[in-house]
Amino acid sequence: MHGSPILEEADRLMTVCNSCRYCEGLCAVFPAMEMRRAFSDGDLNFLANLCHACGACYTDCQFSPPHEFNVNVPKTLAALRAESWAACAWPRALSGLFVRNGVAISIIAALSVAAFIFGFAAFIDPQVLLGVHTGPGAFYTLMPHNAMAALFGAAFLYAIFALAMGLRAFWRGLGGPSGTLPDPPSLWQAIRDAGQLRYLDGGGGGCFNEDERPTDRRRIYHHLTFYGFLLCFASTCVATLYHYLLGREAPYAWWDLPVVLGTLGGIGLVIGTTGLFAEKSKRDAALIDANSTGMDAAFTLMLFLTGLTGLTLLVWRETSAMGPLLALHLGVVFALFITLPYGKFVHGLYRYAALVRYAREQRAMTK
Repeated sequence: MHGSPILEEADRLMTVCNSCRYCEGLCAVFPAMEMRRAFSDGDLNFLANLCHACGACYTDCQFSPPHEFNVNVPKTLAALRAESWAACAWPRALSGLFVRNGVAISIIAALSVAAFIFGFAAFIDPQVLLGVHTGPGAFYTLMPHNAMAALFGAAFLYAIFALAMGLRAFWRGLGGPSGTLPDPPSLWQAIRDAGQLRYLDGGGGGCFNEDERPTDRRRIYHHLTFYGFLLCFASTCVATLYHYLLGREAPYAWWDLPVVLGTLGGIGLVIGTTGLFAEKSKRDAALIDANSTGMDAAFTLMLFLTGLTGLTLLVWRETSAMGPLLALHLGVVFALFITLPYGKFVHGLYRYAALVRYAREQRAMTK
């Protein structure tokens, strides 16, 4: 007996697939499945998060609908992934917030924080909001640096702690021996697989989306989004070093490293997330778990708005629009931080943990 109906269905499908094994060369899911004769809840959650949703197994499967066996691995594992994310969320009371209302909650949070910052500035000095401010420290006329750092530092630390607690619960739920996560060779192999999106290629032909013609579009848009996010994070880290080590205050010149990194990252986020939305709108309904689209759309939207508001602020920062644009950008970033542990961002962490376990199992098989 399993803990939920979706786990029962995943067990049924993996049992059928383990008898057939036609798809064993498509991705990591099927070789990992073949190492097992029976599937615990932890095994099924491991396989679900190892899946990259390329859709190749659905296209290739001789038992997919309308066959009476009704084998739809991508859709079933997508539903199971969402269930595992909710089960591991910390605190558990917030686990269901973003399943259906993620977009609304994220936008409300962003606008609320933007309104708070806007109101804070208006209370201190109404002339600040629509004034033209240039040179070092111009951003801090809207809100003092220490207040800004405290507000966003607290949100970031909360997100990191909640994500760490969720990842800890997920790793324990996989049922693997304690102390195996820091295995260096497995960690390195998982980094390589994740960085290349190795298993989003449908076994080499590409990802299946709206029809049976494989393409690399989803893989390219995922790369742009992922590395765009990393560049934006790197920009923030470098700007922090500039402020505390070099005593240089934002905003920085166009050619300074924080601005270059942030600009490239923002462009990557806008293009990548726009492409992901476009691909999602065309995706075959048979491959989608409709109940988990809320958290998916919310995370992608917040990344898009982070990139868009950041680039807009960069262009208009020396005009009277700087104050409202900065408040809006900060509100979006704050909302992104506090929603990270409860949206699709966690799929990157849990998928990486699944890749670590898969790499470890593969190494054990070769010894």
